[in-house]
Amino acid sequence: MTGILYLAPSDQSKVINTCPNATKGCREVCLFTSGMRGVFPKINEAAVKKTEWLAKDEQSFIEQVIKDIEALDLKAKRNNMIPCVRLDGTSDVGLAEKIAPLFPHIQFYDYTKKPRRIMRYLAGKLPKNWSLTFSRAETRANQKHAQTVLNKGGNVAAVFAGKTLPKTYKGKRVVSGDETDLRFLDPRNVIVGLTAKGKARKDDSGFAINLN
Repeated sequence: MTGILYLAPSDQSKVINTCPNATKGCREVCLFTSGMRGVFPKINEAAVKKTEWLAKDEQSFIEQVIKDIEALDLKAKRNNMIPCVRLDGTSDVGLAEKIAPLFPHIQFYDYTKKPRRIMRYLAGKLPKNWSLTFSRAETRANQKHAQTVLNKGGNVAAVFAGKTLPKTYKGKRVVSGDETDLRFLDPRNVIVGLTAKGKARKDDSGFAINLN
């Protein structure tokens, strides 16, 4: 049973940039507008309000998130399920660094484009129950960081154009990221392939890898 926090991505809230490492290609095809739920105005409005709350009063916001996780934990137990949490559903804020240690029995996981954060994760300097996957984008700087992550044994998520995923890419095994969102179950040192969805189907920036 997964609990996901959706904030307004990048600078769309107008009060805080929740994705400081987002690239142009990433912003244009963001889940916030191309996802199954993000296309609905009321859901987007709720995400903006949450982001405004975080920017205005981080402490009370975190306290509420903690309460929500406690409720998720109880609900999962009642349904005989295992809870897990993703706090950066459409952001790259890293709230799990503060919150995950409070719930050592719950698995947290996120994607990130922040080089320093993923390096700290690979060095074992972040909470042990927080799994991170680096997100590939179209810029040379990002791709250089992605290669470093792979060289150090980490995982990189990459979007591929078309309806099928390759078996390998740049010498690394590609596993499907579409079959499940539970990135902490992925094998180590792989590329997590995601087929292009929504606006990403028409991407020409290089964000979506076109093998043709």
